[in-house]
Amino acid sequence: MNTPIAAMIGGLTLLAATPTLAEDRLTAVHAFPTSLIYTQSFLEFVDAVNERGEGVIQIDVRGGPEGIGLSQQPEAVRNKVVDMAYTAASFYAGTVPERDALVASNTNAIYARENGGIDLLNQIHQEKMGVYYLGWFDSGVSYNLYMIEEPKLDDEGNLDTAGLKLRSNPVYDAFFKDYLEVQPISMPTTDVYSALERGVVDATGWTEIGLKDLKWDNFLNYRIDPPFFSTDMGVIVNLDSWNSLTEESRNIIQEVAIEHERTSAERFETLAEEQRAELEGEGMNVITLEGDAAQRYSDAARDATWERMRTQMERHPSGLENYDALIEKFNDL
Repeated sequence: MNTPIAAMIGGLTLLAATPTLAEDRLTAVHAFPTSLIYTQSFLEFVDAVNERGEGVIQIDVRGGPEGIGLSQQPEAVRNKVVDMAYTAASFYAGTVPERDALVASNTNAIYARENGGIDLLNQIHQEKMGVYYLGWFDSGVSYNLYMIEEPKLDDEGNLDTAGLKLRSNPVYDAFFKDYLEVQPISMPTTDVYSALERGVVDATGWTEIGLKDLKWDNFLNYRIDPPFFSTDMGVIVNLDSWNSLTEESRNIIQEVAIEHERTSAERFETLAEEQRAELEGEGMNVITLEGDAAQRYSDAARDATWERMRTQMERHPSGLENYDALIEKFNDL
């Protein structure tokens, strides 16, 4: 056989015999509908991973709460029904009570990542839930209480909540029950529009961002200041799924997650200011608590959440281990 042809055939045979590395793939779900800005932020993260990880790692998004209910998604990740979820840590508070460090935080993921707070929370997630805590996304956005009717204040300037039909979820419960002394009506985000429309509830908590996306501003006319809490949205990954990835795949995902923590925190800080101003320009009335009443309101939100974290941590075998460290690492004290 002609020597060059033989060499070519030999080279092709060698290439055919060389195994190609399989591309890693993860399935993912998100807690909220795609119309909500928080979900759009997560999808931006997915796009960034898929672009940088082409040929190495890809994330396949399977949808949102229409497929797996938002409160069931964390357990679906834990049981490997899906590999990944973008969800609120409050949806698995019974398993990881330390998540309240996020809720009561007065800072954001940039601060908590740099001082080791998110690494500590990741370690806790792995030990208590069997999931890898990839990152705290869209952090630093606070909450407000929004009402249909003008709120009443007592003689000391405190919010009078008598007779209030207040929608809640696990994020707010400690503050609403312990300080506002309201028996809240718990319901998922997807049910609130119709509940406001039908008068089932006349007030709700929500973040400084996204009220218009949900169209709740069609009903809610008053915002109570000061704001409280911080968003606790993040990404969890089944630990076996995470460990089965190649080192290159893990590095790509983690690198993009840390970048997204920073960019989303910075972008949402600006967006919160813009959306608050936009709502006010369209007629949202702002009721601002003053002086000691404002301080009591803010302190109560934080203290009730820290106390809830302490109480729930005490029920776990590890007790209050990391309690003080979490408060320190998630707050600029």
